[in-house]
This record gives sequence, C-alpha cells and structure tokens, in this order.
Amino acid sequence: MAATRDIVATYRGPGKVMRRLLAGGARDDRALIYLMLGCLLVFVAQTPRLAREAFETGQDLSMLLGATLLAWLFIMPLVLYAVAAITYGIARLFGASISSFGTRMALFWALLASCPLMLLWGLTAGFIGPGQERTLVGALWCIVLLWFWIGGFRAANAEAAS
Repeated sequence: MAATRDIVATYRGPGKVMRRLLAGGARDDRALIYLMLGCLLVFVAQTPRLAREAFETGQDLSMLLGATLLAWLFIMPLVLYAVAAITYGIARLFGASISSFGTRMALFWALLASCPLMLLWGLTAGFIGPGQERTLVGALWCIVLLWFWIGGFRAANAEAAS
C-alpha cells in the first residue's frame, strides 16, 4: 500500500497500520526512509514560520533555513535513533518483548504519519504568527504524534509477543 494511504489509515487506527508495516519484515532501509521523509516534511513545515521570522526581524532567511535544514536532516535523525534505542531499553527492562526494529518503526512512522498536522502548524505559524491558534495546532500535533507512537509501539510489542 502507498505511504500516503497508510498515513490516512493511521488516523483511523495506528496499530492496524503498524502491524501491516511490520508484516513486511525487518527492513531498516524502509525505517530509515520513513524517518528521513518525516524529518524532511518537518523541515518543509518550518519554512513559512522562518520566512515570517526573517521578514519581521530582518534576519537572513537563507541562514535560518540552513540551520533548520542541518537540525532536521542531520541532527534529528540521530536524536530520534537515540530516543528509539532508549525506549527499547526501557521497554525491555519492563519485560516487553518488542524488537529494536519495532521500536524504531513505531517512532519513525509516528513522525511521518503526523506530518500533515505539522505542515498545518507551519502554515499557521507562517500566516497567523504566534498566538493561541499556533499553540492549539502544535498541541494537537503533539497529541497525535504520541497517539501514533504509543499505538504503533503497542502493536509492535503484540506482534513480537505472538
């Protein structure tokens, strides 16, 4: 199934989609591409906010974009791999049977699947600016990201236990 269809299906049931993704086997190339696409979309979501910030403060837009690109495409993938490894360690400490691949897939897919809301946040930040609207969309994105991550994690743990 196409990733876009899986993203839409994740909003209906993250566990079901995660089980289908894990049924394809432990393929780290697929996990890495989900992570990099998610990070790329988060970078793209930042551009309206950065353009607004550059306009309002007189800063150089290319410098802001370069720093954000470095952060989201080079540093955050490493951070997210570390978060997945820590999550795996904590889960195993508490007796979960999830695999390290399942832990990574749950986190990386949650990031990618929640990106439509991150793109909405970027548009809100760019066109409306700071305020309760931007905060509301950002909070909604965080809630959905956690929902997808927890749902995917639980499904991956159930798959590993069976």
